[in-house]
Order: sequence, then C-alpha cells, then structure tokens
Amino acid sequence: MRNFYLLKTIVITFLILSPHTLIQSQNYTILISFDAFRWDYPNRGITPNLDYISQNGVHAISLQPCFPSKTFPNHYSIITGMYPENHGIIANGFTNPATNQTYTLYDTIPRNDPKWYKGEAIWETAKKQGVITASYFWPGAEVWLDYRRPDYSEKYVHKRPYDQRISDVLKWMELPYDQRPKFINVYFDSTDATGHDYGPNSEEVNQSIMVEDSLIGKIFTGLKKLNLLDSTNVIIVSDHGMTELNPDRVININEILKGFNFNTQDKGTMMFIYPDENQKEKVYNKLKASEKNYKVYCKKDLPEHLHYKSNHFVADIVVLADLGYSIFDGKDVEKYSKNFPLGNHGYDPYNLDMHGIFYAIGPDFKSGYTCGTIDNIDIYPLLAKILRIFPNNNIDGKLERIEFLLKDKQE
Repeated sequence: MRNFYLLKTIVITFLILSPHTLIQSQNYTILISFDAFRWDYPNRGITPNLDYISQNGVHAISLQPCFPSKTFPNHYSIITGMYPENHGIIANGFTNPATNQTYTLYDTIPRNDPKWYKGEAIWETAKKQGVITASYFWPGAEVWLDYRRPDYSEKYVHKRPYDQRISDVLKWMELPYDQRPKFINVYFDSTDATGHDYGPNSEEVNQSIMVEDSLIGKIFTGLKKLNLLDSTNVIIVSDHGMTELNPDRVININEILKGFNFNTQDKGTMMFIYPDENQKEKVYNKLKASEKNYKVYCKKDLPEHLHYKSNHFVADIVVLADLGYSIFDGKDVEKYSKNFPLGNHGYDPYNLDMHGIFYAIGPDFKSGYTCGTIDNIDIYPLLAKILRIFPNNNIDGKLERIEFLLKDKQE
C-alpha cells in the first residue's frame, strides 16, 4: 500500500510538472526569408554561412514555390501550408469581381484587411496553443484582428536597415523567459531588388548575395552572445527565384486583341483578361490563334499542377508568359521601354529558375544532410512539429514529405 501511494505521488508530481518541463525543453526557431534568392546562388562560392549550414545542418537542393511564383502568395503559403488558391492571396494584386474591391500590397488598407487572408498562419496556430511568436515584416502579420497577429510584430518599413532588423530580433530573444517568443520570422529583400533591376547574373546580385549571407553570421553571433545558439533552430528560405529578361521578349496584348473591348489585371508573367461578356469566346479564340511565347487558358483548363483554378478571383481567361518573356498592355510597353527590368519571377514553378532555397540548422535538425527539391507548403507542418503544437488540419502541406530533415527522435 505504501508503494502504491508513493507511485501515485510520483505520477501526480509528473503531471503537474510535465507542462512546465515541455515548455522548458522547447527550442526557439528563427525563420529567415531572403526574397528571390534563387536555388543556385549558393553555388557561386560567395556564401560561407550557407555553406556552413549545408555542412552542419540540412540543405535542400531547391525549394519549389507555389504559382504564381510571387512574393506575397508564396510568403503566405510558407506560413500557412496552403496553395494560394486556398489561402486567398492569389497574386500581389487582384480584384474581387463581385464587389470590385481590390487587394494590393502597395496599399496598407487592403493589405492589412483580414478578409483577404483565408489561411491560418503559424503564429495564429501557435497563439491558440499558448506559444509566443514574433514577426519582422511578413505578409499577413499586420492584419487588423489582434488574435490573427503574432504577439510581437513590426510594421513594414522598406528602408529599415538590415542591421537594425537583426538587432530588434535579438532584443526579442533577450526578453524575460515567459515573454520571449519561441518563433520569430524576419524578411530581407536585397536579392529581389537587385535581381529585378540588374538581372540574376549581375555583379549587383552577387553583392546582395554576400550581404544577405553575412546576416546569417550576425544572427549566429548574436545568439551565441545570448547563450541561445545551441537551443535555436535557424531556417533560411526564399519565396521564389529569378530569371533573366530582355526587352526584345515582350508580348503586347493590345496588339493581339486590337478591336476588342477588354480590361486586364496583372502584367509581366501573368495577365487576367476581362473581355465584354459577348466577346469572351472570340477573345479567347484570338489569343489561342496567336499563341506564341505564351499560353492562354480558360480558367477551368488551367494545369492541375498550378493549383490555381478553384479560386473565385481568378479571371475566366488567363495568359501565362513563357519563361523569360513579359506580357504587357500598350501603356506598360511604353513605360518599360525606357527602364526595362532585367529580371523577374512569377512564372510556372516547374521552371527551375523560379526555385528558391531551404537551409536549416539547430537542435531539431539533422547534421550534414542534403535532400532534393521540397515544396514550400510543407514548411508550415514542419514548423508546427518543431514548435510542439498541433497544426491546422485544413492545409495542403504534408509533414511526411519533409519531416525526414528532423533528427530521428523528436520529443
């Protein structure tokens, strides 16, 4: 009988202490995004910190984005585990045809309106389960509803110095333990800006690659000073890649559809076409007959691998430029003829130039492990696993496609 009461006391004590023990054993995770950091940029021999992670952590040959391979759709896919057709951010700008309301990343009012964001970001999932999170510039992190935001976040300031971003992230890591975020994401844009302006094979992009790689070293140094390096997972991703453009590879939609009444939305790699209802079939047939360096689809016929046709905001006629080609209306052709971008993204994710990077190192990851291409929608369930929380069930990502990157024994 005495042994029974002793065992009962031990069990009760364990049940009381186990939540605390679980929290104490939970590691920190910092997710870093380098916008438009193409999958093969580390092969240029100018990324010592990524090389270190490849040797001592895990590294995927490439990270496949969702369609369209644009910034906002893919950052939100990474953080929700959903295709854009399901999480709602189907482009950097689009219109609800039923209400004529437009979403655009260039206007904070629609950009922060929660009605556009149908997915559940990892910080929402974590908050429901008592895990503190923080976000430093990430699509969806500034929506107006408090319960859908991280516990800590920064309003986007494009010119905020990179060193300040790192300093602020490390300040979050210095907070008292019960206030300290277990998950932080942070965003940098240099490779995207220079890739658009100068092209992915330029010296300017090489300079951006080196700058961003150096930021990883600064974060490692800061974590080491805080004595948190060994208990922090650092994951580096990019939302998409970049490909070379040429002003000679332009499709002028106005020339093709001369004589028709229509409106357009988006440009560059993809265009939604809105013809007069009575001309819809004729417009499609004209585009199909003129199909060269682009593909035209009725919405219902969009390729399955794009996971795009089930969203109500996708137009009935969609034109997709071939890799390296740009599709504009007449006004944009004139505008860009004076200052033509030399790089772009947004093309079919099956094009390798659109692939990004995935590197990770820390207590939850294997060491010196390299794998093939992984899907960015699988990062959300991976984060949930690392954070020891239950993921949202309504996702497209699958843990079983990515959990092999983790150490064999996950507590």
